[in-house]
Amino acid sequence: MKKLPLLLLVLFLIISCNDKTSNEKIKTKRTPNSFAIVIHGGAGGIKPAYFTETQQEAYTQKLEEALNAGYKVLENGGISLDAILAAINIMEDSPLFNAGKGAVYNSDGNQEMDAAIMDGNTLNAGAVAGVNHIKNPILAARMVMDSSKHVLLSGKGAEIMAKKYGIEMVDSAYFFTEKRMQQLKKLQGKEITTLDHTAFLIKNELIDDHKYGTVGAVAIDKNGNIAAGTSTGGMTNKKYGRIGDVPIIGAGTYANNLTCGISATGTGEYFIRTVAAHEVSNLIKYKNYTPSKALNEVLFNQIGSLGGEGGMILIDKHGDVYWDFNSSGMFRGYKKSNGESKIAMFEKTN
Repeated sequence: MKKLPLLLLVLFLIISCNDKTSNEKIKTKRTPNSFAIVIHGGAGGIKPAYFTETQQEAYTQKLEEALNAGYKVLENGGISLDAILAAINIMEDSPLFNAGKGAVYNSDGNQEMDAAIMDGNTLNAGAVAGVNHIKNPILAARMVMDSSKHVLLSGKGAEIMAKKYGIEMVDSAYFFTEKRMQQLKKLQGKEITTLDHTAFLIKNELIDDHKYGTVGAVAIDKNGNIAAGTSTGGMTNKKYGRIGDVPIIGAGTYANNLTCGISATGTGEYFIRTVAAHEVSNLIKYKNYTPSKALNEVLFNQIGSLGGEGGMILIDKHGDVYWDFNSSGMFRGYKKSNGESKIAMFEKTN
C-alpha cells in the first residue's frame, strides 16, 4: 500500500509533462489562414551617423511600400511566391537598394545582377546570375523555376530565355545612377586607407556605400506554404564575373515548408562556404534548434569566425518571424496577419 502513493505521484508527473508538451505544441502551431512577410534591404555598416533623417525616412517609406505590396497579395489569398515577387519588385525598382535599378557597377563599369527564388512546398527553385538587361531579375528567376528544367541560368543565356518568356528587358542606361558611378570611380581612382565594415574612408572622404547591397523577402501564405527570394547587384568594382551567394540555392536563399524560409545578405563568399541558409534549416530540422539559436550559430560561430559579415531574415513553419545580423545594422521589416508590424535599420530587436 505504501507504494501506491509513490506510483500515483509518478503517474501525475508523467501526465503533467505530457500536458506541458502538448500545450507547447499548441502554442507553436500556426493559426489557420494566418500569413506573414519579412523583407530586408541589405546589411553592413549601417549606423545612424551615416544617414540623414531624410535618407532614413526614404528607406523607411520604401521598405514599408515593399512590405505592403507583398502583404496585400497574401491578404487577398495569393500565394507566397507572388507575395515575395511583389515586395522585391518594389526594391528592385528603387535606386536606394543595390538590386535592379540601384545595382552597383563592376570593374568594367557595367552592372551584373543575380537573383534567386525558392518554393518551400515543392523545393523547386530558380536563379539567374550575371544578367545586364533584365529590368527585374527576380522575375527571371521565377521564370527559370516555372518554365525550365534548370535551377540556375547565367549571362546571355539567361537573358535570351527571359526575353523569350516576355520578361521586360531594358537598355543598360536604365540602371545608371550617378551615385553608383561615383562610388566606382572613387574606389578605382583612390587608395583605400581605412575600412570600417563596408564604409570606405578614402583620403578622409566617406563613400556613401555602407551596406552589403542585397534585397530579399520571405513569406508564408494562408495555406502555410513558404517562399524565399533574393536579388542583388553584387559588389562595387567586382572583377572576373564574380558571383556571390544570392543565386546559389542553400547559400543566400532557401525555403522548406518543414522548417523555414531564409534570405541572406552579406559577404557572399562566406555564405557560400558555410551553405548558410541551408545550414540554418538543418539545425532547426536535425538538432531541434530554435530559429533564433540557428541564426546566431551560423552568423556568429560559422560565418563570423571566418571573417564574414551580414544578416538573415527568416519565417518558420509556424509563421513566426526572425532576423539576426553580425553587422552594425540591417534594413528590415515584417508584417503579420495578427496586426504585428515593424521596420528597423539600426537597433537589434525583433
